[in-house]
Amino acid sequence: MSGRWSFPRSRMKMLLLENIHPVAVERLEEAGYSVETMKGALDEDDLIAAIKGVHVLGIRSKTTVSRRVLQEADRLMAVAAFCIGTNQIDLEAAADHGVAVFNAPYSNTRSVVELAIGLMIVLMRDVPDKSAAMHVGKWNKSATGSKELRGKTLGIVGYGAIGSQLSVLAENLGMRVLFYDLSERLALGNARRMRSLDALLAESDVVTLHVDGRRENANIFGATQFARMKEGALFLNLSRGHVVDVGALAQAMGSGRIAGAAVDVFPEEPRTNSDPFESPLQGLKNMILTPHIGGSTEEAQEAIAEFAAERLLGYLNRGDTTFSVNLPNVQLAEVSGAHRILHIHKNQPGVLADLNRALAAAGLNILGQHLKTDERTGYVITDVDKDYDPEALRTLKTVIGTLKFRTLH
Repeated sequence: MSGRWSFPRSRMKMLLLENIHPVAVERLEEAGYSVETMKGALDEDDLIAAIKGVHVLGIRSKTTVSRRVLQEADRLMAVAAFCIGTNQIDLEAAADHGVAVFNAPYSNTRSVVELAIGLMIVLMRDVPDKSAAMHVGKWNKSATGSKELRGKTLGIVGYGAIGSQLSVLAENLGMRVLFYDLSERLALGNARRMRSLDALLAESDVVTLHVDGRRENANIFGATQFARMKEGALFLNLSRGHVVDVGALAQAMGSGRIAGAAVDVFPEEPRTNSDPFESPLQGLKNMILTPHIGGSTEEAQEAIAEFAAERLLGYLNRGDTTFSVNLPNVQLAEVSGAHRILHIHKNQPGVLADLNRALAAAGLNILGQHLKTDERTGYVITDVDKDYDPEALRTLKTVIGTLKFRTLH
């Protein structure tokens, strides 16, 4: 697994999949890197074939970067997820191979929140069914079952960046806001934290999920939770498809317990726009289905492209791992008047001493050094004098626990 990875920018190959916004391509090419793009996602075998010789991979939510893919990636230095989630990437395997992973955790927050607000309004007004009736020539002007958001109680499950911003906007619309989160969160405005999910469900007129994609969240919302919601409540899932038992949701909708729902994410999603979509939620009354478009606005995609591209450039150009989700986070300035050596290793005793012995044996004078570790991985940044024999650095790959190392000039 160990090896040196230091190449001129023009020789570094970047592969961006899934129609990533052109702003990312422009920014990376302006910095001197070679970028190849593809519109769709790749399955595991196709990705293994495509990733040979690739130094940086950019994906969105449909491409899975498995341990097998990472084992076959002979030059890979970094993976950028041009989205919020990283559950499609084996983060532990990436760390084991010294591959930094970045995402864009905040760039599409506003877009998701605005969609959630819009969906709540149209569901509360029974717009989906009224619109469908109009399309087949039925005029049904009636106030029956049509309500305002004002004065209703919104229950937010997951009070992170999206949930908390939704809380503020919903309160501005006159809603009472409750939230439930496993972590301690600062309540914004007049929002009230509930000590249990059941307590939140019992009081909420609208329940919306904004949890992350960790494995432990699989099917956290099923028949039991739907049964504990208020009769006639609304339900939204704009987080991750696997967190909801869609069969249980279909049953709750069919029985009338849930009066309306909007789902933007699904346990199984088509890889491309040309692939078919099937779900037990299709055809249900007052059910809105959208094709994972929560963050798909022009503004959000451009912001994601800019943020993720900047994180990649910070890592490639100066070794900065700020916002990496799988390596120790170290914020670094540009290297000036020195060479920078970046060393990623297994977190085990003796690495720093062994590394410094190798640097001394190479005749290098250390100007500055920084070490940061997490439970799995260590990251050493060493600035040395400019004058040295590059061949002398070959000994660095023999340092105990080395995963990868490279030099910056």
